[in-house]
Amino acid sequence: MSGILFVIGTGPGNPEQMTPEAHSAISASTDFFGYGPYLDRLHLGAHQLRHASDNREELERAGAALTMAAGGRKVCVVSGGDPGVFAMAAAVCEAIDTGPAEWRSVELVVVPGITAMLAVAARVGAPLGHDFCAISLSDNLKPWDIIEKRLALAAKAGFVIALYNPISKARPWQLGKALELLRTQLPLQTPVIFGRAVGRPDEQIAVKPLGDARADLADMATCIIVGSPETRIISGGGKPAIVYTPRSIAGGKR
Repeated sequence: MSGILFVIGTGPGNPEQMTPEAHSAISASTDFFGYGPYLDRLHLGAHQLRHASDNREELERAGAALTMAAGGRKVCVVSGGDPGVFAMAAAVCEAIDTGPAEWRSVELVVVPGITAMLAVAARVGAPLGHDFCAISLSDNLKPWDIIEKRLALAAKAGFVIALYNPISKARPWQLGKALELLRTQLPLQTPVIFGRAVGRPDEQIAVKPLGDARADLADMATCIIVGSPETRIISGGGKPAIVYTPRSIAGGKR
């Protein structure tokens, strides 16, 4: 008899931003698969087993979790943020698509969560107030020329752009190249928000004009939001600046 496979996100880092639905899935599960630091965020009982793995082993993790669930266990695959945004839900679906027939009999429950760009946006105001997109700068699963093409077209189209996986020790140059490209497409005063570890004790928020944005302001714990030409900054009042993108564009109906 097949079991159930939950795929959850722990949110951006603040325990209060994990959803009640995710907490319910955790309570119902016996086995947990995920990257070790994500599993460390959970408070598991003695009857609940951890199966930690490296963050680059998504398909192997998905397969192991599906095999266990197909055997009748209640299994939980854990991501950070939202599991469907550059995270484990897609890996689990890919594994089911290409894996053995018994994996298709597993009940799959993907639990939505709060993704990093929403947490970063909330810290500064409403930079995602109009049309936006999300692009991962990792070229592990797609070629860099595709990333450059998408960045250029998104900037030309006037989207606010959330950048995930901006930089790492293995990929030290991509963010610098991306910022160089965006400077050819957008005004240099366009606001860029660097949100690192939002909701955690080591949180850091920086807002820079695109012309002054630097790759060394980010690491893999950072989500970056690049504004559109319409994105504005409200300063004054002795408070941190507010960044928002107006809901309307000239020529539109209100």
